[in-house]
Amino acid sequence: MKIFIVNLNKNLEVQSNSTVADVFEIISLPNKNNIIIAKNENSLLDWNYKISENEKIEFLDFNSDLAKEVYRHSASHIMAQAVKRLFPDAKIAIGPAIEDGFYYDFDVPKPFEEKDLTSITEEMKRIIKEDIPIVREEISKEEAIKIFKEKGEIYKLEILEEIGDKIVSIYRQGEFVDLCRGPHIRSTGKLKAFKLLSIAGAYWRGSEKNKMLQRIYGTAWDTDEKLNEYLEYLKEAEERDHRKLGTALQLFSIQEQAGPGLVFWHPNGAAIRMTIEDFWKKEHIKRNYQFVYTPHIAKIDLWKTSGHWENYRENIYSPMKIDEQEYIIKPMNCPGHILIFKSRIRSYRELPLRWAELGTVYRYERSGVLHGLLRVRGFTQDDAHIFCTEEQLQSEIEGVLELVFFMLKSFKLDKYKVMLSTRPEKYAGNEIIWEKATNSLKKALENKKVNYDIDEGAGVFYGPKIDIQLIDALNRPRQGPTIQVDFVLPERFNVTYIGEDGKEHRPVMIHRAVLGSFERFLGILIEHYKGSFPVWLAPIQVSLLTISDEQIPYANEIVKILKENFIRVETNFKSEKINNKIRDAIMNKIPYIFIIGKKEMENREISIRDKKGEIGKFKLYEAINFIKKQIEEKN
Repeated sequence: MKIFIVNLNKNLEVQSNSTVADVFEIISLPNKNNIIIAKNENSLLDWNYKISENEKIEFLDFNSDLAKEVYRHSASHIMAQAVKRLFPDAKIAIGPAIEDGFYYDFDVPKPFEEKDLTSITEEMKRIIKEDIPIVREEISKEEAIKIFKEKGEIYKLEILEEIGDKIVSIYRQGEFVDLCRGPHIRSTGKLKAFKLLSIAGAYWRGSEKNKMLQRIYGTAWDTDEKLNEYLEYLKEAEERDHRKLGTALQLFSIQEQAGPGLVFWHPNGAAIRMTIEDFWKKEHIKRNYQFVYTPHIAKIDLWKTSGHWENYRENIYSPMKIDEQEYIIKPMNCPGHILIFKSRIRSYRELPLRWAELGTVYRYERSGVLHGLLRVRGFTQDDAHIFCTEEQLQSEIEGVLELVFFMLKSFKLDKYKVMLSTRPEKYAGNEIIWEKATNSLKKALENKKVNYDIDEGAGVFYGPKIDIQLIDALNRPRQGPTIQVDFVLPERFNVTYIGEDGKEHRPVMIHRAVLGSFERFLGILIEHYKGSFPVWLAPIQVSLLTISDEQIPYANEIVKILKENFIRVETNFKSEKINNKIRDAIMNKIPYIFIIGKKEMENREISIRDKKGEIGKFKLYEAINFIKKQIEEKN
């Protein structure tokens, strides 16, 4: 029979009933040793898959994301086999591929220790050396139940109970058997480079109601060189981890006694946040925004009218009763801004109305997904809502885009990815207003010459949106600014203004955040700058050091003048060597160090240095102007 090999761009004559493995043996490919899996036009194929007449077959190497997933999933099976050899009482749960790696969950009598990773790694190497074929079998569900019942694999049995098909697939590699859809690499020997990274606890199926299992994470690559590059990347990521830096630099904490996902800002972190808030407010005032404040709770009826209760309930905390009336702690600020708009009759002459609020909201997140400042339960949005006419909509969106890119540039976040998120399956309103809203966002992006991709179906229930993912110093995408066009909430709340014709008209509402949440944005900044903030953002901008006690009175004069000029300063007048004081200031990532010795005091001067070394001696007013210029230029 005839088949087509995509890699060779030609037809090939093969015997009937040939498998993918049979075809692979007879073809010549330049990178044959690097092939991981094959695919046809519809799906990935197992190695014992029987090829049909005229089928198109493509062999994939590690450059393919699909092949990477197969390769890493196979690594998780090899790890599970190693665990079962070393810990026969272990029960296996699930072991998927994840971005850049894999994991497998185990139920074991006693938790794994770090030293166990070494023995599991050595056993995996033995399994790889044995080059055991990984073989797919399709069997009846009843037979699979029998196999896993004999092995005591309770988690596989639970999964089997939920499978409606009469036939299921299992994979065997030597003595190890796993319930799996596959496909996998051809044999264990095809796994070339891997490393087990960490151990964590994970509830079965992500539910706190279920048993806590032991999860082992690993990574797998097709060459040692790529593995080593990735391990260096992980090392750099660990050094930038905002949770560690947040503790080391005394920026914030999350307190066990208060509960997970709730952030406590320490003075250093509060100083950065206050600086950003002040900058944010000034830039909004320049652009004719006004500030509003809304309550943290409101009657449940408000959220039913808005549609949040119906469409967003899984993220909303349970109602509380006050005077027999149910109230909700707010997950959003928008209904509050609508109520302010409706507090009196509005004229078309007032529009557009741009109302901003640094509004703190609360949303339910599972404990398993909470992550430092990047995923929390209580956070402050740099929120604003613009009420405008349809005719004003285009220019208002463009104005928001200009503000977004100005803000990002100010923080030196110059790498980002722009997505236009369209109508989801579950939405309010009708297709006509959705199309109108989507087109207005498209046109604004095109007018501002912004490159964007379509994120199909990722809009919120009341409207499409522009999402801007910030790309940090390690090229990781982070959720950032968002702009949403909304024809739905004005309709639901019956929001109107009096037009030039004296009749009631419906305004359009733009929801927007130019930074996102302050918590997430600060988490991004900490990692982006590796804790070494530019001087305008640094919680301490100057560390003032004395060489001896004799200079303390002069140093105190300088402190007073620095504070009068709104320069954040800390002092170190301890009786210790100046080199130790300098080292401490550098370790605390303070941008500038002012040193006062005998000569500086006599000449009314200051020696200035940064982490790289000495900058020079300055008169006091010169030193003040030097720092102020760095702050003004946002260096």
